[in-house]
Amino acid sequence: MAEQQAQDGERDVALESLDALCRAVRASIADAEEILVRAGHLRAEREAGRSYAQIVPAEGRPLIVELLTSITARLSETGSRWRREEARALHAEGLTMDRIAALFGVTRQRVSALLRSGGPDRGGGPARGAGGP
Repeated sequence: MAEQQAQDGERDVALESLDALCRAVRASIADAEEILVRAGHLRAEREAGRSYAQIVPAEGRPLIVELLTSITARLSETGSRWRREEARALHAEGLTMDRIAALFGVTRQRVSALLRSGGPDRGGGPARGAGGP
């Protein structure tokens, strides 16, 4: 996939992270639909009198709990990246940390941490414009 470009020709990392989030949501929807199918099967087996100890080992993989873990991890990772990149984009466009905090419903300190945090494309150094070696 080609890198997303901002209006100024720079790489648009926020838009790339939004695209990744959308892919993660779509994959999570598919996993959630699979959970519903498997839950229906599990319910039918229980109503037929089978024990969980009989049902679960006979289920195909991934189990419902594994699908839930996958959904949670996927959305947590891509959601965190989106939150960080959205905060950076807003800050780069002139919004104050206080304003971003109000928009996100978090503290100014949390926004400061987002702006400082490294990501897969950035390393763990200071935020843009923060100076450094």
